Amino acid sequence: MAATNPDEVVAAFVKHYYSTFDSNRSGIGQLYREYSMMTFEGQKFKGLQNIVNMFNSLPFPVCHHDIATVDCQPYGPPGGVLAFVTGTLNVPGQEHPLKFSEMFNLIPIQDTFYVLNAIVRSNKA
Repeated sequence: MAATNPDEVVAAFVKHYYSTFDSNRSGIGQLYREYSMMTFEGQKFKGLQNIVNMFNSLPFPVCHHDIATVDCQPYGPPGGVLAFVTGTLNVPGQEHPLKFSEMFNLIPIQDTFYVLNAIVRSNKA
């Protein structure tokens, strides 16, 4: 794998991740592996199937993410990237969007990246 620019990697990842989440949530599983781990609002999920099941069990079938900020740093193995995202989650029928923060630890594999770790929290006022 050629040297990568973390800003470019994360920009492409964030665009793909949230557009997939918003349009085809079950397709988000392609970005995780069996040894991936996600903490969602304090609950821990380990492994591809458990993470996909968690996404599919969310109480809103449709949503839209608006991204406010994206920060990143090189991290972990050569080519790995740590990303931190903030934004709002808009769910039809809810009066106000929900603010959220999400962290990703992206690991290079062949010519792509997978999510090794993710942490998601809503920012409730």
